[in-house]
Amino acid sequence: MTAAVIPFPLARRLHLIQRQAEYALCLRPEKAEQHIQRQLQCQADALVRRGVAPDLIQRELAGMETAIRAAMWRLTFDMPEQA
Repeated sequence: MTAAVIPFPLARRLHLIQRQAEYALCLRPEKAEQHIQRQLQCQADALVRRGVAPDLIQRELAGMETAIRAAMWRLTFDMPEQA
């Protein structure tokens, strides 16, 4: 018996996204980029361990990266959160 594993969208884990964006903004740009890539790799590793399909992992990571960068812009320019 097999089942497809469908993760909760990473981009909707708002606390995780906000925390990563806030931390990245405290770093120098090159270190911030390393931090974001390291966090994406951590999530990728976790999804692989759970048996998520590679194409779905790539889609989730792209969404998470976009969400982190959008949160960084909102924090930088003090823009209100949009749902």
